[in-house]
Amino acid sequence: MIVGTAGHIDHGKTALVRALTGTDADRLAEEKARGITIDLGFAYADLGGGAVAGFVDVPGHERLIHTMLAGAGGIDLALLVVAADDGVMPQTREHLAILDLLGLTRGLIALTKADLADAPRRAAVTAQIREALAKSALADAPIMPVSSLTGEGIPDLRDALIRAEAQTTARGSDAMFRLAVDRSFTLQGAGTVVTGTVLSGRVAVGDLVTVSPSGIAARVRGIHAQNRAATEGLAGQRCALNLAGEAVAKDAIHRGDIVLAPSLHAPTERIDAMLSVLPSEPKPIGTWFPARLHSHAAERGARIVPLGDPIPPGGRGPVQIVLDAPLAATVGDRFILRDVSASRTIGGGLLSDLRPPARKRRTPERLALIAAAHAPEPLAAMLAVAPVDLTVFARDRAMPPEAARAALARAGGQAVAGLALSDDHLRGLRNGIGAELAAFHDANPDLPGLGRERLRLVVTPRLPKEPWLALLRQEAEAGRIVPDGAFLRLPGHEVRLSPEDEAIWDRILPALTGEMQFRPPRVRDFATEFGIDEKEIRRILRLTQRLGRTDQIAHDHFFARPVTTRMVAILREVAAATEDGWFTAALFRDRVQNGRKVAIEILDFFDRHGVTLRRGDLRRLNPHRLDQFD
Repeated sequence: MIVGTAGHIDHGKTALVRALTGTDADRLAEEKARGITIDLGFAYADLGGGAVAGFVDVPGHERLIHTMLAGAGGIDLALLVVAADDGVMPQTREHLAILDLLGLTRGLIALTKADLADAPRRAAVTAQIREALAKSALADAPIMPVSSLTGEGIPDLRDALIRAEAQTTARGSDAMFRLAVDRSFTLQGAGTVVTGTVLSGRVAVGDLVTVSPSGIAARVRGIHAQNRAATEGLAGQRCALNLAGEAVAKDAIHRGDIVLAPSLHAPTERIDAMLSVLPSEPKPIGTWFPARLHSHAAERGARIVPLGDPIPPGGRGPVQIVLDAPLAATVGDRFILRDVSASRTIGGGLLSDLRPPARKRRTPERLALIAAAHAPEPLAAMLAVAPVDLTVFARDRAMPPEAARAALARAGGQAVAGLALSDDHLRGLRNGIGAELAAFHDANPDLPGLGRERLRLVVTPRLPKEPWLALLRQEAEAGRIVPDGAFLRLPGHEVRLSPEDEAIWDRILPALTGEMQFRPPRVRDFATEFGIDEKEIRRILRLTQRLGRTDQIAHDHFFARPVTTRMVAILREVAAATEDGWFTAALFRDRVQNGRKVAIEILDFFDRHGVTLRRGDLRRLNPHRLDQFD
């Protein structure tokens, strides 16, 4: 269990930790000289329950709230300290508001310096505390009078902590590893050491990790968990990791970095979130509102963009947060917003989406996805809105791949090239593909089909290209569509000429099968003779080629298919008349009574289709390819 202190300056937080653990959490010379906590302090003790509890002691000065926030993330239980002589003070209220925004529901209230207050004073301060707690998650937390000087109440507080420790549930060690860094330093003989709370997963000696957002690669050389040497660290423990790596150095790793499994490294500068604004905020939060964002131990400059109306004091709503520097984060992480002058806490909430769009961020679909991100089964809820990139979904939640697959199974969805689709999505896509192709065939009987990209842009939901191509392959394998070169068509669709095209073809055909069949007119000749645009003649002849009526021997030079078949028969006769089957172009030219250029074009056509095999100026037939023009 990790216990975090909270409360106003000089209310006895450090003294109370020392009374409970025997450790002075003030480690800096300046702290000891001034008698106040300036930086985070840490202490560990077996309180009597058989396990080691960790304590994070935070400063209480109003100018050190950012340091308090660095220590408050990742704690299991809040120990709110209120001095009996002072009572509830400004930082008591601000720390309490922060604990509430961080979602902490477990806590104990220590009424410190009880030796300085008589019974009436204790009763008055207790009532004051209850009033301050009334609207918070700690409204029913026990208030325990203690004195670090005389020892009064310390055994009772220790017993309460032991009971709380027994009720603390283990965090998600089945998730992937993340540790929030709050200190980085060098130990002689060991090298660089970072400390922090393990937010999720587990880490072992020898594991490879990445420091995010910088991307520094490292190897874990050693581990201390809860202040004891260990071979692994688990979620919920405070750990010190001895890191080694080419770029690893004390000054290269900072408070606020996250040490994580390498596959989780994907920092972001734009986040959608749900923001709750404190009632104490003087004005609504409007577009491009400047703030400082705190998440775990990290702090970033931020601009807030409400995704609806401005959020009033005491209100809650979706926002987009634009950061001034990359942040390593996970969906579901808590965050706190403070004003840019660090004088007040504005609000806080939950991170919803680490990859939101900069444009069209207020659409109904986007708002529905933000709400769905916090459902008990987020993947199922998100799939009810839109397809989900399963790899990104898992990575941004520190989920191992098998957990993501299990979530998809529970949601009743299917992954296509890494994109999760619901049954409704698949049904809609298949119906849409069929309907679009059918409509296209009806309107364009003379065309082979629709292009893949054109079809992608008109079918709903619109898929990214890779999943789209994977879906088309599935549909083709199932026999629901037929790829035809660069086009897609429905099974059974055949290109056919329109009545107008058939009329023009009827005028062309005699010239392709008459006396000049081995030397027919070209496209331009037909266009000139009929007074029709060349493009139209070319289009019609290409359609007849697709229908098997013609073959384009050379550019704009089409031969009737029966003529092509006759020319293959002539090739057989020419080859049979030679001793070894090899023949020259001149022999073929003489048989078809053609010019040399056209004869060469015809033979080149047969070369391309594998009917003839060429060696220098000689050719022979390929018996395995002779039947393709029958």
